Amino acid sequence: MATTGKSAESGTAAADAAGTGAEPRPQDAPVSAAGQDRIRELEAKAAECEDRWRRAMADADNTRKRHVAELRAERAAERARVAAAFLPVIDNLELALAHAEADPTAVVQGVLAIRDQAVQLLTGLGYERDDESGVPFDPARHEVVAVVDEPGTEPNTVTRVVRPGYGTGGGQLRPTAVTVAQPRR
Repeated sequence: MATTGKSAESGTAAADAAGTGAEPRPQDAPVSAAGQDRIRELEAKAAECEDRWRRAMADADNTRKRHVAELRAERAAERARVAAAFLPVIDNLELALAHAEADPTAVVQGVLAIRDQAVQLLTGLGYERDDESGVPFDPARHEVVAVVDEPGTEPNTVTRVVRPGYGTGGGQLRPTAVTVAQPRR
């Protein structure tokens, strides 16, 4: 009879579950003391992992903010270094202007010296002056402002530099503005 009672109880629980449409869930089952300890241990580990994750995210955010601030400071320092390098050029221009009423030849020579000083400064920064004519046209270095008919000149040859360029390749401040010999027809 005991067997029948258990079957009846099992059948009743199954019928109750079937009647409500709900199945018995694992979290409804009783958990042993060892199981409870394991659950607490895993919950503690999960909380520790979440805490470590939050700290790592905060550290990453702080590192990003610090990097942005350092980059901003370095850019400002570099701008200041370049601007400071141009101060002697400005000083020399002011000296030339102060003596403008004097000998015009001396003023012209002074202005040429100042231009050379500025070109040297750009060269020191890695932007060499490009003002060469008689070379083949190179679209990476040159900007055509006019095509001219130059008898005796190879087609696509730079015939005149209108405005010098500075720099080369990807480090170019501006291309050299040139006139180019017309292709033969």
